[in-house]
Amino acid sequence: MLRIHFTPRDLTRVTVATTPAPLWEVLLSLHMLQLAEGKLIFDDWRRHVRTTVAPDQLRLLLELTPPKGYSPDFLTPAESAPDFDTALEQTLATPRQQLHSQLDLLAQYRPASPWTRELAQGGRTSMAKLGRAIQTYHEAAIAPYWKSIGTHVSADHAHRGEALARHGVHRLLSSLHPRVRWVAPVLQVLDMNDRDLYLDGRGIELQPSAFCWQVPTKLRDPDLKPILVYPIQHAPGILRQASAEPVPSSDPLGSLLGSTRAAALEATVSGCTTTELARRCNISPAAASHQATVLREAGLITTRRSGASVRHEITQLGIWLLSGHGSNRAPT
Repeated sequence: MLRIHFTPRDLTRVTVATTPAPLWEVLLSLHMLQLAEGKLIFDDWRRHVRTTVAPDQLRLLLELTPPKGYSPDFLTPAESAPDFDTALEQTLATPRQQLHSQLDLLAQYRPASPWTRELAQGGRTSMAKLGRAIQTYHEAAIAPYWKSIGTHVSADHAHRGEALARHGVHRLLSSLHPRVRWVAPVLQVLDMNDRDLYLDGRGIELQPSAFCWQVPTKLRDPDLKPILVYPIQHAPGILRQASAEPVPSSDPLGSLLGSTRAAALEATVSGCTTTELARRCNISPAAASHQATVLREAGLITTRRSGASVRHEITQLGIWLLSGHGSNRAPT
């Protein structure tokens, strides 16, 4: 069991990421690619990746990312990045000493290969090779699904934010995941290696992830920025490829709800006021209020007062319905 120790200062510095982290999704998806778990959710995606990514590029990454045990921290930079390209630059700028020490640690879990020994030297050629492999994999395995991943991560953030705003940090930590227990002032993460992590006033960032499966994870090095990556609630349809050519007339969600109501449901993923809903859907405030009422009565959103306004947020039922949005546009 991992025990994360909080001080009073740490409790004021708990944050929840608003967007998915590109390289965490790359790393954790490589783990899922090597496992057979979550068939209903991941099998179509696995078939797509295995038939799309060049085997030689995939092999380089799989040698670095065993599905169980340790994967090098440099593959998931601790500092937040606004996009994939910036995150990749951070990985490729890893100091040679860190590369060497982390790949030495990896060799304790699986024998070093010619590729990992080459990479441990940190030469320009080997780092460029790593960059090409990550880029190639990301283009096939992550980028086509990024909108779908972002939708579900944003919905998770909205629910965590509501828990924090209405009930405080203790409720947030105690409801994070079934395999996580909050026994103040310690957050216990079951199924992880037995160790203690002392935050010492640094706080912690909670990072929701689509490819994190069953058990939260974190960076191994305790001196790096504390990040706990946890799974969002999974459901079939969570991974949908974005369509290159929108076809509004064949949009199944639009056909079911009507295009305006479908857009209103999607607008509530990150939470919004009635005024914001009207602006996002390009409709009048009165029409936005009506759409919100219909969605709320159907159990697809919730509405609560926030100061002088009200705030609309999608429910789990709404997320499941939205998961099928565009399912006929591109196969997964």
